[in-house]
Amino acid sequence: MSTGEFIQRGTSEDRVSKTTGALRERLVKTLTELVQIPSENTPPTGSELGCQQYVHERLSGLGLKSEMYDIRDVPGLTEHTAFRHERDYAGRPNVAALWQGSGGGRSLLLSGHIDTVPRGSARWSRDPFGAAIEGNRLYGLGSNDMKGGIAAMLVAVEALKEAGVKLRGDLLVETIVDEEFGGVNGTLAGRLRGHNADAAIITEPSQQMICPAQTGGRTAHITLHAENAGILGAGPPPPAVADQIQYLLGQIKSFARQRKEKAPVHNLYAGGYDPVPVWVTKIHSGGWGMNEPITLPTICRIELYWQSMPGEELEAIDREFFAWFEQSIAARADLFTIKPEINFPIEFLPGSAIDPRQAVVTELSETFQQVTGAEPLVRGIGGPCDMFVFHRHFGSPALLFGPRGGNTHNPDEWVDLDSAQATMETLAEFICRWCETE
Repeated sequence: MSTGEFIQRGTSEDRVSKTTGALRERLVKTLTELVQIPSENTPPTGSELGCQQYVHERLSGLGLKSEMYDIRDVPGLTEHTAFRHERDYAGRPNVAALWQGSGGGRSLLLSGHIDTVPRGSARWSRDPFGAAIEGNRLYGLGSNDMKGGIAAMLVAVEALKEAGVKLRGDLLVETIVDEEFGGVNGTLAGRLRGHNADAAIITEPSQQMICPAQTGGRTAHITLHAENAGILGAGPPPPAVADQIQYLLGQIKSFARQRKEKAPVHNLYAGGYDPVPVWVTKIHSGGWGMNEPITLPTICRIELYWQSMPGEELEAIDREFFAWFEQSIAARADLFTIKPEINFPIEFLPGSAIDPRQAVVTELSETFQQVTGAEPLVRGIGGPCDMFVFHRHFGSPALLFGPRGGNTHNPDEWVDLDSAQATMETLAEFICRWCETE
């Protein structure tokens, strides 16, 4: 690089730094507006359209070639091995935008899912769509997962435009639908449609870690049955659902210990307390309230969720699960006179990882340290997402990087505004570094 090129690049970086530093108010406003537009995913349908229109208009207004497209029109989508069936995509478009560079630089894709989990029946102490700000936190459904990351993406691009940056490499931006509940079809559609780059950053809420790896996720529904005996009857009572639940919950703890002891821990998860947790996420038995009789339940449903490491495959995971389950039930055949049923409501999401020595990881780490003055933590994220589609099916280097937050998938979800600002500034500086500027 010549001296003139170095001076020019330094001037460009100074302009970007000053511009991003002045845009906190706009970042907060963008995040507020995104949270105030509901985009709940309620399989098989979803309500992402309003948010997608907002994103499309913002990107178009910045001069990017932006379009909304129906993922059902993408050739090869429904035939792909990763496609999730039984989803309805009417009124649920993806957004894809392009800032075409002048040539010579590397291309970069910024990606994120616009859908949120549903509000649910649990009580919020704040309006889930109010975007209330208290101190350094903004509260709202999807504020952390992942509208904080989406807002950082949008304002980072806006900052570069305002700073007069001219990119050499192409910058691609997308917001996709249907990621929650094991959805991958939005991301899959983008890749099959050709909206691809030399590297991708997915702005999931990574707690500002740089995450080249994700865990896998398996969800099972276990249905327990008991004979209908009522509360008054002659002779010894048959096995009760309550006794089955008590026993099975203890056995689930044993399954969790087994996973923690035997699962092959990937090096990006080394040192973590429990990289492969096993959780009971729902228990449901009978009705509730004074409109229901006081009686013994005859059915109970347990939702069991557990995580897997990159490299673990579905066949081995299910083999381990069924061996544990069959052994547990056989040990107390007296309780389970009616065999429990098992089904898997969400298709398996595999763990996945890229080598942390890849350029997108090392260069983003250096940029983060330059912007924040802190050394980033590079490790795997403790949850599944759609990043594996990039890794396993398209050989594309992708990582997760987004703001801090909490109460994810729970009432009073929040995102840390300082970390959203740092994420935006890091993205803007990294785009200049990766794509290169004129």
